[in-house]
Amino acid sequence: MEAEFKNFVHLHVHTEYSLLDGSGKVEKLIQRAKELGMKSIAITDHGAMYGCVEFYKAAKEAGIKPIIGCEIYVAGKSMYIKEPNPDNKTYHLVLLVKNETGYKNLMKIVSKASIDGFYYKPRVDHEYLKSHSEGLIASSACFGGEVQSYILRDNLEKSKKAALFYKDTFKDGFYLELQYHGLENDMKVNDTLVSMSKELDIPLIATNDVHYINKEDSRAHDILLCIQTGKTIDDENRMRYAPEQFYLKSQEEMYEQFSYAKDALLNTAKIADECNFDYKFHESKLPNFPLPEGTDHYEYLKNLCYSG
Repeated sequence: MEAEFKNFVHLHVHTEYSLLDGSGKVEKLIQRAKELGMKSIAITDHGAMYGCVEFYKAAKEAGIKPIIGCEIYVAGKSMYIKEPNPDNKTYHLVLLVKNETGYKNLMKIVSKASIDGFYYKPRVDHEYLKSHSEGLIASSACFGGEVQSYILRDNLEKSKKAALFYKDTFKDGFYLELQYHGLENDMKVNDTLVSMSKELDIPLIATNDVHYINKEDSRAHDILLCIQTGKTIDDENRMRYAPEQFYLKSQEEMYEQFSYAKDALLNTAKIADECNFDYKFHESKLPNFPLPEGTDHYEYLKNLCYSG
């Protein structure tokens, strides 16, 4: 049984680079993962990749396989709609880099979301994902994911439609994500996802939505959220991560929590095996910009700068 526990990998992890939302410093997160005997771990910060290189280097130094990823925001209709629209709600989606093509696509997605799709959050849409899905493994994220959101609204038809869209879009793999944090609707969502997995032939993974490292860090994280939302600790009507379950749980804890869905646990290790991307440092990556024959690159750039 001890060896079996090792077949679990955390694939939904926020670091300090999920600004004012994650409190786990990269170095301490990796240190804790090593203490727990983890062989691999992912980084999936909200809408950004700022922490990926630091995370990669720290994990490699600790002898842990890093998986690069991001929890992106997806506009239900179009990222170009920049006004309140009930049909254009923003959903979460976890993307994990499988290879170099996937890394390039994730960079494009995250950049496009911030440059063209930003409206309260950096967003892309279904249309953009269709043409930038190669080399990426996707999972349905948390309650904020499109599939889960429709389950919570008791709209199973739209939930299944969303799941099938992502299954069809992400040929390298799409997974329905089971989570349990002691929240009221956890089992309602999980039971539905288990049934949906069988009906639609979409595999499951089990994750913990990691926002801080140790259970006792929940108090400090709660204060961080208050800073983000401009609220006080005493405000009853504010955003909070309760109960205290959003920490880096051990493999044993995850196996105990999801004993009814062993495949969902084993699939995390399967995904970790499939994700093989390495940064190549100290190599020039400047593109060769196409210019008319005989044109000097330096002079061309200099003239552009002076001409504004």
